[in-house]
Amino acid sequence: MMSAQRFNRILLVLLLSLTAIWLIVPFTMAVMWSLVDPSEPWTADRLVPPVISLHRWRDMWENSSLKTALVNSYLLAPSAALAALTLSMPTAFALGRIRFPGREAAKILALLPLIVPPFVTSIFFTSLLYQIGLHHWRFGAILFAHAIVFMPYSIRILTVSFEQVRADHVDAARDLGASTWARWKVAYLPALKPGIFASLLIVFIQSIEEFAIAFVVGSPDFTTIPTLLYGTLGQDFVRPNAAVLSLILVVPNVLLMLILERLLKSANPALNSGKG
Repeated sequence: MMSAQRFNRILLVLLLSLTAIWLIVPFTMAVMWSLVDPSEPWTADRLVPPVISLHRWRDMWENSSLKTALVNSYLLAPSAALAALTLSMPTAFALGRIRFPGREAAKILALLPLIVPPFVTSIFFTSLLYQIGLHHWRFGAILFAHAIVFMPYSIRILTVSFEQVRADHVDAARDLGASTWARWKVAYLPALKPGIFASLLIVFIQSIEEFAIAFVVGSPDFTTIPTLLYGTLGQDFVRPNAAVLSLILVVPNVLLMLILERLLKSANPALNSGKG
């Protein structure tokens, strides 16, 4: 009979193979489509593009709103990440450090906004932004919406981080006469660092990839990479151009996710708190 260890190894190999196929095939196809030269179309009877060039990349850079979309997206995403982190910190502290009746239910309720369909949220925020008069400032309106919509991610991550802060370290710092800032610096901050970085990266990635709010609230004046990408998938669909935008959108996010995984794997919040 096959040993359990060998069976587990086979399952692991199959899982890794399927994952590699799931990731490699789409990326390979996107790269190849982005390099198709317009002088020679890539037809179904050819395994690879007959002519490879960077024409599509140059064309998108020079003859589309890609530059504006990049600036908007990479200003919006870090701003939304910082705003969501700031707004979620008090709630995460309460859920992670204060014991009160219904705390577990409150943790679940904090995640409920994530199940609402994006376009429903977008329509709601559009109505809200018009009522408070923020719709004229497109960047600020979308920033406010992204910060609120993605707060549940930040709240959940930071709640877990606050739960890992060791009470004896906080008590030791207090007994030694440390100020509030000193207690935060030596007892809380070392344990919270992985959660803070994880929260910033998750919200950053979510904001970069978000389409519905940016389209409903920002259209037609405010362009982001996703709105530009979805625009190319419409009536004037050009597959190579869509492939270029897909790579511009996805590749940085994949690199950020790898950084996040390495950060979370190497960090042990329970052991990071310093002593007061």
